[in-house]
Amino acid sequence: MICKNKQKMICVNSAVMMAVLLTAALFAVTASPAAGAKEFIQPTYEFSTNYYDAYGEPDLYASVIGDTEFERGETAQVRIVLSNRGVLYGFKAKTNVDTNNGEHAQSLKELEYESLRTTAFGIKAEIVSTTDHIDVDPTTSVQTLESLYPGVLPDQPMSFTITISDNAPAGNYFLLLPVSYEFQSQVEMTDGSTVRLGLPDRDHTTFYKTRNTTLQIPVLIEPASKFIVSDVEGELTSGQSGTINVTYTNVGELEAADAFARIIVMKPLSSDRSVVNLGNIAPGESKTASFDLAAEISAVEKNYGIDSEIKYYDEDGEIHFSDNIIVEVPLKSRDAGISITTLALAGILLMAAYMGYNTIRKQNNKK
Repeated sequence: MICKNKQKMICVNSAVMMAVLLTAALFAVTASPAAGAKEFIQPTYEFSTNYYDAYGEPDLYASVIGDTEFERGETAQVRIVLSNRGVLYGFKAKTNVDTNNGEHAQSLKELEYESLRTTAFGIKAEIVSTTDHIDVDPTTSVQTLESLYPGVLPDQPMSFTITISDNAPAGNYFLLLPVSYEFQSQVEMTDGSTVRLGLPDRDHTTFYKTRNTTLQIPVLIEPASKFIVSDVEGELTSGQSGTINVTYTNVGELEAADAFARIIVMKPLSSDRSVVNLGNIAPGESKTASFDLAAEISAVEKNYGIDSEIKYYDEDGEIHFSDNIIVEVPLKSRDAGISITTLALAGILLMAAYMGYNTIRKQNNKK
């Protein structure tokens, strides 16, 4: 505010009043009505007066509620709270004001409106995965908020659904959270002159700017033991028993202690011993389990997928079970050694012998 010499005392009092009003306005920000909606087209500068410029913008941060550690194959909710740490640094006078006319009251009113400059309006947040090992459910990937005032948290967190791949390596990952919003860039007083433009009778008009920022959300995939079937030796024959050697490899990051391999067989296969002790299996180490299986004589010749799993103790002494691991076991028929070609040749020979026999018999009968 620019003061004339003869009004020095009035100016001092006005400055004190402005400071008090400004302080009250800052504490009343959370009670101010939302200004995000554009109710009408903004009038041109000829119909408004700018008394002050405010300095400061919204400053958004993201915090995750709960644990950010996940297991392979897990589908979980990532709950994120956005907060606004925007700071209003101050104001700069732009228009001379005479304290003994109505403009002084208008300028003080503008200060109240300018205090909303650090509020974010029309917030849109979309979570994005930066790796193929983490999928984001598209039905929850976009979340919105009408407004976010400094120091005031939303009533509800944003909730995003993610799925961790079964093959994801353990380690730290980051999800990206691009956020777009608007904020007040300028407030100007209209003194009700917008009525002449056919616009609502308001004492001020507000101009907005759009901001974009990208926040990072940390995700930790926990290290653990993980098993695959790296080799299968042996085959079965219908109507007979046989031994299948299954090699399991720990492709995870942690040792599996006192591990047991178990298979689950169904007809036409059976087993008298379905559990084999493998001992400790270090990361990268392989252990072989031998299973005695029997196949019914009616078993069809093909590869049979047998379900198996590993039971083990982790580094904290807690029991864990691996994911289901399929063991492909080949089975052949007892008659598989006789090919179709052999059967066809045998049929031809039998037919030729039969025809030859009939020919000889007819000749004998004529004699």
